[in-house]
Amino acid sequence: MQRRTVLALSLSTAAAGALGALGVGSASAAALDPSLPPGGNFDLSVWSLQLPTGSPGSPDTISPARLKGAGGYTNPTFFWTDKNDGSMTFWAPEKGVTTPNSKYARSELREMNPNGSAANWTLAGNHTLSAQLRIVSVTKNVAVGQVKLGTGGTSTKPLAELYYRPNGDIFLGTQNSPDASGQTLHKVGSVALGVKWTYVINVNGSRINLTINGTRTSYTIPSAFNPYRQYFKAGSYNQSSSESTANGAKVKFYSLTVKHD
Repeated sequence: MQRRTVLALSLSTAAAGALGALGVGSASAAALDPSLPPGGNFDLSVWSLQLPTGSPGSPDTISPARLKGAGGYTNPTFFWTDKNDGSMTFWAPEKGVTTPNSKYARSELREMNPNGSAANWTLAGNHTLSAQLRIVSVTKNVAVGQVKLGTGGTSTKPLAELYYRPNGDIFLGTQNSPDASGQTLHKVGSVALGVKWTYVINVNGSRINLTINGTRTSYTIPSAFNPYRQYFKAGSYNQSSSESTANGAKVKFYSLTVKHD
C-alpha cells in the first residue's frame, strides 16, 4: 500500500510532470497563495513544528492540528508565508531554545502520521522526502533535510543530514554508527545563495539515495542502524550558535513531498 502526502497545492498534469522530472512531487511559486498561512498552501496535517522558543531544553512545538488549513498557525519571526512568492519560510537564529541533545536552535518540521502520532518507520520499504527550496541567508551551516533516528535503541543521532553552507556548497552528512562516532561528509552539489534548487532523499532498505537538481548519489546504511526506525525532518536547523538573535539561517520551501511505499 502506498501512502503519499503532497505538501502543496496541485498543478496541472503537465506542470506536475515537469516538476516530477526534477524529483519534485508538485508545486511551484505560481501555485502558492502569498495571502495564506503556510497551512493554507501546504498540507501540514502530517507535520509538527519545533520553534526556537520556549523554556530551556523544552522548545515550543506546534501540533499538526494547529498547523493545517487556511487558518493554520503562523509566526511572524520564525515561520510564515513570504508575501511576495508564497514560500513557507523558516528562520532559526544562532541564539534560541534548543532540545536537550543539541546546542543549535531550529525552526523545523517533524514528520507525523495522519492519525497524529509520531512517524516512526522501518528501513524496509521505500521512503522519500522531496523538496524545492532556496536559502536566503546562513551564517555558517544549516541542515535543510534530515533522516532522524526514532525508536529501536538509545541513540538520538540523525541517520543523515543535508547541509547548505554560505558559499553555496551542499553536503550530505551520513552517520557512521548510532553512537557518537560522528558523520562522514559528502559534497553533493553547489547552488548560489538565493537560488532555488531541489533535493530528493530516498531511504530504501540498506541504501540512502540522494538526488540534487537531478544528480543522484547513493550511500550504504551501516547494519548497526537496522534495529532503528526513522522519520523525516525539514526546515531550518541552524548549525551555529552565539548570543546573536540577528544571525542565523532563513530557508524558503516551494514544495515538500513525503512518500512511503
